[in-house]
Amino acid sequence: MQNQPNILLVEDDSIIASGLVYALKGEGYAVTHAASVSDALSFASAGSYDLAVLDLGLPDGSGFDVRERLGDTSVIFLTVVDDEGNIVKALEGGAEDYITKPFRLRELLARIKVVLRRKTGGGEALSIGKVSIHTSEGKAYIEGMPLDLTALEYRLLLTFANNKGKILTRTQILDSIWDSAGSFVEDNTLTVYIKRLREKLGSSADIETVRGVGYRVNA
Repeated sequence: MQNQPNILLVEDDSIIASGLVYALKGEGYAVTHAASVSDALSFASAGSYDLAVLDLGLPDGSGFDVRERLGDTSVIFLTVVDDEGNIVKALEGGAEDYITKPFRLRELLARIKVVLRRKTGGGEALSIGKVSIHTSEGKAYIEGMPLDLTALEYRLLLTFANNKGKILTRTQILDSIWDSAGSFVEDNTLTVYIKRLREKLGSSADIETVRGVGYRVNA
């Protein structure tokens, strides 16, 4: 099968790994499984991947060690480490998502689909303030200068651009980002993403907090 998204799965639990490999292949993905940092780095140096799903606690190191060697490969962390410091470190380090175990398989597959769907069809350009969004490229610019956004930050920006002037509830935003039930996402995760997006936009666009309701971006 041509053009299969290529996924690197780094997971040392053989039972979890075998189930995930089976499920991911069933979704049409090409999957390479590594059970250690050394194996993952070997695979990473030998080929390229569209997405890496990384455990944090590995026999010979951390998923962060693998992340550092993956370049611009999209990353989802899948781990038992439910610690705010690690979540923030992962997201601020460019990870697309951070999912804690135990997890729901349908949720994980939905999030993977969102990350891999980097580009929105059509050649239209949307704008918010000084920010222009070129959906055919899947990129955003501030006065011609490219914005360094993760796939989910881009999708969040696109959601606001398609709803300028409207108040969006957190549930509406989560539904738009994940293309799945908002219950799959913790509220504090959305807060982190909006904080990061605000920092990257600076004064070029204003994401307004509507207390007790959600958020709004005006033209």
